[in-house]
Amino acid sequence: MRTFQKNESEARSYCRSFPTLFVRAKGSTMTDMHGQDYLDFLSGAGSLNYGHNDPEMKSALLDYIADDGIGHSLDMHSAAKAKFIDAFNRHILKPRGMQYRIQFTGPTGTNSVEAAIKLARKITGRKQIIAFTNGFHGVTQGALACTANSHHRSPSASTLCGVDRYPYDGYMGEDVDTTEYLEKMLTDKSSGQDAPAAVIVEGVQGEGGLNPASMKWLKNLAKVTRKAGAMLILDEIQAGVGRAGSFFSFEEAGIEPDLICLSKSLSGMGLPMAVTLIRPDLDFWKPGEHNGTFRGNNHAFITAAAALEKYWANPAFERGIAQRAEVVNQSLNRILKANDNVTVQVKGRGMMQGIEMQSGALADEVVAECFKHHMIIETCGNDGQVVKVFAALNIEMEDLKKGLTILEKAVAAISAKAEKEANSKKVKA
Repeated sequence: MRTFQKNESEARSYCRSFPTLFVRAKGSTMTDMHGQDYLDFLSGAGSLNYGHNDPEMKSALLDYIADDGIGHSLDMHSAAKAKFIDAFNRHILKPRGMQYRIQFTGPTGTNSVEAAIKLARKITGRKQIIAFTNGFHGVTQGALACTANSHHRSPSASTLCGVDRYPYDGYMGEDVDTTEYLEKMLTDKSSGQDAPAAVIVEGVQGEGGLNPASMKWLKNLAKVTRKAGAMLILDEIQAGVGRAGSFFSFEEAGIEPDLICLSKSLSGMGLPMAVTLIRPDLDFWKPGEHNGTFRGNNHAFITAAAALEKYWANPAFERGIAQRAEVVNQSLNRILKANDNVTVQVKGRGMMQGIEMQSGALADEVVAECFKHHMIIETCGNDGQVVKVFAALNIEMEDLKKGLTILEKAVAAISAKAEKEANSKKVKA
């Protein structure tokens, strides 16, 4: 640990919750230098939806490297890129009746967001972007301006501009449709709201606390956005690639976003890869107008194509996600009812669910308790108060139930501790 403490920046975060040195990983298990196995319920913050070192993806990548396949190609044509584009069209776009151009941006999700908002401004000639409370879209300057969390915004808050923020679905209570407020602001010439270039939204807010937008709300948002002449950007970086249940979190709403941002689990193995999907009639870019050196990660193209062929070619995969999501939901609701002195509610959808604790401090205690019992799980939310279950989408049911049992016992232990402390205070009073 001294190596990291001495040499690595203070910006490191996840490692502070899990103070051990990991050396290998397989499926939903990570192993440290002492040979201790840990059940992984974090999945690289959603970048490992199929677990660690999937055998087919690993084999495809090793064969490609052994054959001297191109590793880096800028945006030149390559066989690896062609394989990914073909698989993405066959297994994702065409079955859903979707037509999009694929822009390969820089390698991370925030690069995809930067491309989307830049293109929206170019198309419309407008500057303002509308984003939502609790949204998280990345930490580069344009994406960070759209991000709501003050912890991330504070280092450069004085330079964050060009974004107006509105309440997300449910932010004002279950009975308030916040798209009506947005529509009023956009149609009233005296509201002070400038015409926006785009509206950017997550179908399910991940880092913001596992807040799912209803399909009705998303439909209304699409109508309001189109009426305003703005571009609708769906940030699917965390909720997409099956994490919210279907490949895209918005599928059930039947909407057609103008731009879609994808990254995280798109490569299948945690390799850096991001794309922005653009409606064909909106591909206004000039050659090289938006670029990046590392937009040609051919190793990621190989594993991404293998992931699509293995998992998304078969409808049974989505049914498996639904089955696991139901097991998670039932377990979290049991935990909620049994520990109502420290819990608040179950949140999320699909395989991005979690349990909200009464404070971020309590959630941190749950994470620490789980780690003592060899499970990796993390928090999200405006105060870090939501313990999120981000198990792999294909996790073995036995491992899923084992992890949920560890979580159940951890919350129970924190609940008992809190009750004991409360009783002690009463006695002293």
